[in-house]
Amino acid sequence: MKRIITLLFIFFLLPATAQVTLQRTTTDNDLKLSALPYYNYGKGLGITSPDSLFQMNIRFRIQNRATYLQEEGEESAIDGQIRRLRLRFDGYVGDPRFIYAIQLSFAPGDVGEVKEGENLNIIRDAVVFYRPTKSWNFGFGQTKLPGNRQRVNSSGGLQLSDRTINNAKFNIDRDFGFQVHNQHESVDKFSYNLRCAVTMGEGRNSTDEPDNGLAYTGKAELYPFGAFTKDGAYFEGDLKREQTPKVMISGAYQFNNKARRTGGQLGNDLFEKRDMRSLFFDGMFKYDGWAFMTAYMQRVAKNPITVNPEDATDVEYIFTGNGMDYQLSYLFPSNFELIGRFSTQQANKDISALAPDAKQYSLGLTKYVWEHAFKAQLEFTLDELSYFDNTSKQNWYIRFQVEMGI
Repeated sequence: MKRIITLLFIFFLLPATAQVTLQRTTTDNDLKLSALPYYNYGKGLGITSPDSLFQMNIRFRIQNRATYLQEEGEESAIDGQIRRLRLRFDGYVGDPRFIYAIQLSFAPGDVGEVKEGENLNIIRDAVVFYRPTKSWNFGFGQTKLPGNRQRVNSSGGLQLSDRTINNAKFNIDRDFGFQVHNQHESVDKFSYNLRCAVTMGEGRNSTDEPDNGLAYTGKAELYPFGAFTKDGAYFEGDLKREQTPKVMISGAYQFNNKARRTGGQLGNDLFEKRDMRSLFFDGMFKYDGWAFMTAYMQRVAKNPITVNPEDATDVEYIFTGNGMDYQLSYLFPSNFELIGRFSTQQANKDISALAPDAKQYSLGLTKYVWEHAFKAQLEFTLDELSYFDNTSKQNWYIRFQVEMGI
């Protein structure tokens, strides 16, 4: 009886409500919106209503990793985990100019620590866009801010298993508010993109008591020789083997007024609100399998250290300072890629007693089975930490990771 009812449902109801297609809301992700996957070899599973008034594309992504790590003075350890498990939806409702993007995360490292009385942070993106023309996009909701290049890129489009130590300290990540994007890209002539955002400044899924502090972000991207092939600025490595040299230069700035957290949109809660300023510069070059990236990041804040009024030994501080990243790679015809990365990080003197300076060296080997959508990565990373009392420490790890998604 159940089988008969199921067959009747499929036969009579499904054709009247939707048809399965492989089409996308936009061609080659020309929206260039941070909530949507900028790079995806496949097109996901699309459902479009017969009257074309509704479209939904479904995607998933998993990262499984195993790590052997050795911290100086500590016993070695082995870690295995599902680093990321993401489910993504995008499409339009009523009119292709009205676009939505949703991304949910389910892995413990994505959701964060579960605390009594606080939100479970499975929501990464929940944003609506109005796109009146190909050049203009207006967004409202929660999604990535137009910050530094590596953070704007999906973690699925990275060459190594994690972003740099500077991204971990300085990036501005996601926030809730309004965004405006103005885009002018062509593959064969000078191109540029301009983006700005006015957001809450508290990070994703914040339900703190409202105040009158906001975050203001602006970014400009320049492509002197034209845009990269197939949105190549939004994934690392020259997987498309650019036939002519392609360059991107970008700069971004954010002022976060009355920030509550140590990293603005990220980190622990401060004991007092602080204003902070973040500055980002990025460069990218790709040609014939070679790829080079560099980045500069800086955060500035007055009186970055806050003290618990009930316990003078309990402090929370803003990580002020600056850092540089350098990353070089070559993709062999066999679709093996060799990657080297070097990062430096310097804490400002007002927090030097609390935070060490750091250098990070990484060497990676990646095998692309289905471009970034299905790949295996092997990585060795060494961290050198230098403390204010002239002591130092070295930590290192070896990691194997598999990424798969559509």
